[in-house]
Amino acid sequence: GDQMNNVAVTDGDKVAAEQVMGYHVDYTPVSELMEYFKKITDAEVDALVAEYMKLYDHEAELETPGTEGYQKVWNAAKAELALRAILKAKGAKGFTTNFDDLGNDDINDPNFVGFDQIPGLASQRLMAEGYGFGGEGDWKSAALLRSVWFMTQGMPMGCSFLEDYTLNFNGKNSSILQAHMLEISPMIAAQKPRLEVHFLGIGVRKQPTARLVFTSKVAKGVTATVVDMGNRFRLIVNDVNCIETKPLPKLPVASALWIPEPDFEVGAGAWILAGGTHHSIFSYDLDAEYWQDYAEIAGIEMLHINHDTTIESFKKELRMNEVYYMLNKALR
Repeated sequence: GDQMNNVAVTDGDKVAAEQVMGYHVDYTPVSELMEYFKKITDAEVDALVAEYMKLYDHEAELETPGTEGYQKVWNAAKAELALRAILKAKGAKGFTTNFDDLGNDDINDPNFVGFDQIPGLASQRLMAEGYGFGGEGDWKSAALLRSVWFMTQGMPMGCSFLEDYTLNFNGKNSSILQAHMLEISPMIAAQKPRLEVHFLGIGVRKQPTARLVFTSKVAKGVTATVVDMGNRFRLIVNDVNCIETKPLPKLPVASALWIPEPDFEVGAGAWILAGGTHHSIFSYDLDAEYWQDYAEIAGIEMLHINHDTTIESFKKELRMNEVYYMLNKALR
């Protein structure tokens, strides 16, 4: 799916992004994806469902043909196979989805062919294989995740696409819940992921939807995002501390809970002042030095929010950077 309507922060200048960072972004219509979907055989889907049952914890219903849960998992597996097939055919290293762009056909039609649910499970598993991913057409995040996955090969802790889902106000322990509707990579899971099916009432497919549910490891990490500032790209990096979360039975999605450095108020405030997005790419294994190298190689601006950051000093850095990049471009 391409850029979702009214989510401008996830978009940007694709031509400039290719010139500066090497990101090449093409649009593939759902109709083309469906041609791959139609070629997936039942035997291929059955084999993948059997793999799910070996890899993940699950309720017995999900193994029972004829139940709604089993059928939703089966359909999710077919979507995964179709997405992997088109990505391989095109030589793509990442993809985005858009929950308003899954086709207009009526899923209750007996002749319906297509995705009957958001491909959340597929996105989770493809991220773990190394494909970049961004929700709502966020191609900058998809490209950045692919880069992070590549940079962290051989490292143990994992990386993922994440979203500032909700804020937990709790004094000095205030934190930010990181999740998405479904699409968080199991690479960051603290425990064996659990395969579950729950109703999802977002987008054009308001249906019971398969997903992997888990919480993230408790450890330090770094999250990053790229923003198109008009005259330059800005990389925003924030050191964070993932903490243990309480059970969330009414929010059955994969998640992380973190406190940004230096603390919630300053970390979140600086992120907003810098134009930080609600999506970011998180890694346990990278530190700021990796990102400094990345920004220098790409020739883009970098802002680092860490334990030494104050709002006053950060505002000064923003002002100085604005002047520098205007003059730097004008004098070339």
